[in-house]
Order: sequence, then C-alpha cells, then structure tokens
Amino acid sequence: MLSLIRKTTRKVSSGAILKSCYLNCLSSRSIHAAASAPHEGAATGLYGFEQLKSPKGFRRFVDEAIERSGELVTFISSMPSSAEVIRAMDEISNRVCSVFDSAELCRQTHPDREFVEEANKAAMRMSEYFHFLNTNHTLYNAVKKAEREAHLLTHEAHMAAHFLRVDFERAGIHLSAERLDRVNQLSIEISQLCQEYKENIVIDPGSVDIFPPMRVPNNLHHLVKPIYRSSKSFGSISSMKEKGFRLMTDADSLSSILQYTSDDEVRKMAYVKGNSSPHANLDVLDKIIATRHELAQILGYKSYAEFAVTPNMASSPAVVVSFLQELSNLVRPSADEEFNQIREFKLKKRFNKFEDLEPWDEAYYTSMMKSTAYNLNSSVISSYFPLSQCIEGLKTLVNSLFGASFNSIPLAPGESWHPDVLKLSLHHPEEGDLGYLYLDLYSRKGKYPGCAHFAIQGGCKVSEMEYQLPVVALVCNFYGSRERSNVRLNHSEVETLFHEFGHALHSLLSRTEYQHFSGTRVVLDLAETPSNLFEYYASDYRVLRTFAKHYSTGEVIPEKLVKSMQGAKKMFAATELQRQILYALIDQTLFGERLTSERDTSSVVAELKRQCTSWKHVDGTHWQTRFFHLLTYGAGYYSYLYAKCFAATIWEKLCQEDPLSRSTGTALRTKFLQHGGSKEPVDLLKDLVGDGIIRYCDGGVIPDITSLCKEMDISGNLVV
Repeated sequence: MLSLIRKTTRKVSSGAILKSCYLNCLSSRSIHAAASAPHEGAATGLYGFEQLKSPKGFRRFVDEAIERSGELVTFISSMPSSAEVIRAMDEISNRVCSVFDSAELCRQTHPDREFVEEANKAAMRMSEYFHFLNTNHTLYNAVKKAEREAHLLTHEAHMAAHFLRVDFERAGIHLSAERLDRVNQLSIEISQLCQEYKENIVIDPGSVDIFPPMRVPNNLHHLVKPIYRSSKSFGSISSMKEKGFRLMTDADSLSSILQYTSDDEVRKMAYVKGNSSPHANLDVLDKIIATRHELAQILGYKSYAEFAVTPNMASSPAVVVSFLQELSNLVRPSADEEFNQIREFKLKKRFNKFEDLEPWDEAYYTSMMKSTAYNLNSSVISSYFPLSQCIEGLKTLVNSLFGASFNSIPLAPGESWHPDVLKLSLHHPEEGDLGYLYLDLYSRKGKYPGCAHFAIQGGCKVSEMEYQLPVVALVCNFYGSRERSNVRLNHSEVETLFHEFGHALHSLLSRTEYQHFSGTRVVLDLAETPSNLFEYYASDYRVLRTFAKHYSTGEVIPEKLVKSMQGAKKMFAATELQRQILYALIDQTLFGERLTSERDTSSVVAELKRQCTSWKHVDGTHWQTRFFHLLTYGAGYYSYLYAKCFAATIWEKLCQEDPLSRSTGTALRTKFLQHGGSKEPVDLLKDLVGDGIIRYCDGGVIPDITSLCKEMDISGNLVV
C-alpha cells in the first residue's frame, strides 16, 4: 500500500524521476530524466534511465531513490512553506514511482531473466521502503498542515494535500506500532502472492493432446506442437508412432480453439482444461482474499471491497452492487433471448437432434451465426488490418483530433528491452514534444500475456520554464508471421489496440502540475473511460477508411463490410454485457464479506453464474484462477462497466456527429484528458458533456445508462 502513490491499477500505474524544483531549498545533483531523447548514438540504460545499463543497475536505482527521498524527508521536517511541502512530497512520489514502475514493466516484459530477477528485488525493496514513508508522522503532519492552509495553495496543490492526507490514513498511520507492522507485513505478502499468481499462469497454462491431428483445423496449426504416442494396429504385434497435436490452453489460444474448432469433444477438453489451470492458484487466490480481508479490517473497514471502493465515485460496495443488479436485470431478457437463439441454431446444425447448449459451444456457434447473418470471413477482415497500417491509423487519428503527430525516433543503445520495441514521440507544432511512447506489440515466450498500458514516467511541472514529459509503454501480444511486416489483426485485436491507445493518450496529453495526478492517476471508476471511448473509433467507418487498407491491393475497406462487422458485433452484445456484469459481481463478492470454508471461490463463481445467466457452470472448473483483474482491479472490476456507460454517453453527445473533427479533439483534450486526476471526476464528466452523464445513488455516483441501452437496443424501465 503506497500512501504517496495514488492507487489506480498495475496496468495504469505511474512513475517518474523529477529534478529538484525548489532550487536552493534542497541540495541539487544531476538526474537523468527517463526516456528523454538521448543524444543520437549515445548509450543509455533501460527506458532511458542511466542507472539501468545492466541488471544490477536496479540496485543503484533503488539506492538513489531512497537517498534522495531521505533528503526530501529531512527538508520537509525543517517546516518549509506548505507549497514547498507538497512539491517535495510529489518529488518523493516521483522518485519511488520511477523505480517501482520501471521494475514492474521490466519483470513483465524483459526476456533477460537476470533483469527480471533484479527488477523483482527492486520492487520488493521499494515496497518495504513505502512502509517507512507511509508511517512517517513528520510527513503526515506536514501534509495535514498544508491541507489546512488551502488559501496559500493552488487548487491542484490543495487537492494533492487532501489526497495525500487521505492516503496516509488509508495506509494506517493512525494505528499502533504493532498493528502498523502487521499492515506492512500483509502488504508485502499480498505483493508476493500476486506475483506468484501471475507466475503460475505463465508456468501452467494447461494443454490438451489431440489425436488424430485432423481434429484440429488448419487455421490453428500455428498454435500446435506435434506429439507422438505408441499405438498398435489391429492384428499387429509391433507398435507404431501415432501423430497428434498438443494445444496450449492459455487464454488467447483457448479463445481461438473455442471459436474455430468444429469438434465438440476437442472444444470441451480445451474449455475444461483452460478453465482449470493453473490449479495452484486456487490456494493462492484464497490467501490473497484472506490477506486483503485482514488488511482491510485492521484499517477499520468491514471488507476489502469497502476499502477499495470508498475513495471512488461509487463510494460503497452497496452502490456498486445496486448498479450491477440494475444493469443485470435490465439485460437479462435480451441475454436470454440470445441464449435461445444460439440453442436453436445448434439444434438446426445437429439436424434437430436435441443436445443441451454447453459453455464450450458459445464462441463456436455465435461466430458461425455472425458469419452466416453477415457473410463475414475473419481472414477477409484481417486482410484490411495489417498491424503497420493500424499504427498509421493511430497516428492519423491523433493528428485529426489534436493536431499532433507521432514520429518514430531511434532507440539509444541500451534503451530497449527487445528488438521488436519501437519508440514514438508525440509532437505538437506549437507546443513541441508532448511525451514518448514505447510499443511492444508482439507475443513472445515469458512476456506478460495480455495487453496493457504501463506508465514509466508521469508528467509534471518542474519549473516555470520546464515540464517533465510523460513516458509510457503500450504492451500487446499479437500473434502472426515471423516476418513482422506481415502481421495482420482481427477486428477484436484492433479494438484492443485502440483501447490501450486511449490509456496512452490519457497519459501523454495530461498536463498536470503534479505527477501525483498525471494521466491515468484518477479514481479507479473513471480510469477506463478514455480507453473505452477510443474503442468506438476502431469501429467507425469514417475512421477506418483512413487506414484500413488491404495488405496486397491497397483497397480501402468497403463500407458495406464495416456495416456487416458492426451488425455482427451487436448480435450478442447483451450476452457479452451480461458476462462483464457477472465478472464484476464475482469480484465484489470474493472481496466482500469473508467467505466461509464451506463457500469457496469456485462455489461463489458457480452460484453467481447460475443466478445471473442461463449458461451452465461446469463442475470442477475454476475460471477465477487466471483472471488477472482480481489482482489488479480487486473489488474494482465494476469500473469497466462504469467506463462503458460513460463512454457511450460521451460518444453519443460529443463524438458521434463528427468523430475526427478538431473541435471534438479539443473538447476531449482541454475538458478531460489534460487534467488527469487534478479535477473531481464528476466535474470532468459534467464539463465534457453535461449533467446527464451521471446519477446519484445512496451517497455515491453511478453512470447514466440511457446511451448504452439505446446503443444496444435494450428496452426496459430505465432509471434516469
């Protein structure tokens, strides 16, 4: 728990190194800003940090951060002005974040095991140092004094003082020494357990062996590993080697298997294995839940859910659950109708031989139904989305909306962690460079398995003449040819790319005075709004025609094809929304009231699935053992649904009429993105599109759902 670091999520965490900005007040020393533009050809360290020229450089990185933070703590104890206190506190946060977030990105993406191990050690050392900072009464008292002296501070500085004071108290500074030590111990245990949970997913993704190999469709052969087993033919005494295929059941591979495999038994085997791996995480997840629950109770909360939700717009688990249940009840009739349509379609395909609809049937039959209804072919769609063209599309989008350009710049020796990594600068013709973006887009062994936005350095004001530029990394896992220029995306992957790009823009366009509020460092239930909004851009023909061109002919994607893609996407929208509601309810329940030994995590998942959907739960499966968001968004997964509703309203009221106009981009930037977390989230939303975007409920804030329901053609008694 980091009281000096605003709590968001791992994938939108922030960090930076900041030069001393109070001149003679503190001893100065030369500090290299992360990922600035090094002199061409000059060697540097990982992400542009001079300290990280070798794995052991992480040790020096930690030492320097702790040393400088110690100087700042001493300075604060000398009772400087309130403005100087907040500036010093922000530099402490800046320093420790630079180490922690660099270590986090490194251990998730670096192919060199020595770098990963040193990054793990650095993260653990910083976690221990956070305890010292979080329990320092000199810092706490200085922050309280600064908050009381609001008249001497800017609005943003006063907000920083307020949030720092609240974060200190949420970290337990009011507790006895014994209980505070227990909080620190639990925080370290949680960090270690979360790392173990992630490593187990990489180590044990699960696999199924398929014989004969013809049961695996050709378009999945890039996922298989040939295997052999001994067999005897009838009447023969000698054994033969029978060939088969081994299919890994990690999340991405499983998704493809379930969508493209016609063999029911293969789909079933893959579904069961994929949703039962890794088994070791059942115990790890139980420990995470128990440890978080104990931590929350020591800090004075009834549950970890209450601890996690209280600072957010929702303000309480009761408000969250009320919102989720309202949405669940509203979507249930449409989702049940879609369920029946899938069942009827399967029945026809089985020549009216009744077979129950199984969970491993959904992706296969819905994909077939979409293709039948709209004559869609996934390979035809992907032919218009070469990854290189998609990146050009992002550049075009930024230029249209904000008048800025992404320019490729060379990586200095030692700056990159893999040959695939690219670096772009975001440049405005009048404002100069706005920030830097690393792209690490291709799948490889040992890499973080999903798609995520990692902040390396937050933006902040260094002096009246200097602004520390934000630096972020966009990490994806796109499969494809070894020839990178031939990699093409399916449309779902295009949406994912645009989603993560929305996070990156939130960071890069932020212009806050303090890095404490930079970019995605907002309340959790607002953080996913820009990313969800930019998914709309990935489906709008007016946007797609600017970059979606056939990889061989250069033909612009036909409008008719895009309309078919849009229609297919809406076909089972209620089912997908219902799934997200289920995930959010599971998340709230697991981190809510303490589970009894008789009611384990698997029984919670099974019970909620039966209550909220018409789909079966398969006994023995435990999907929750590889759902990363239980770690990164513990009791906060509902924020995706908040964001979905907010984004639907913003798109309808601001973007839909002319999504590429400069006026649209100016509104998004000046009223929302540039403020990061330096304005109240409700004010940001209302300033952007007016009062109708939110509702008030039992002391909390929930999204208005009118635009989302209109978009999805969901009828019902909307509460507006």
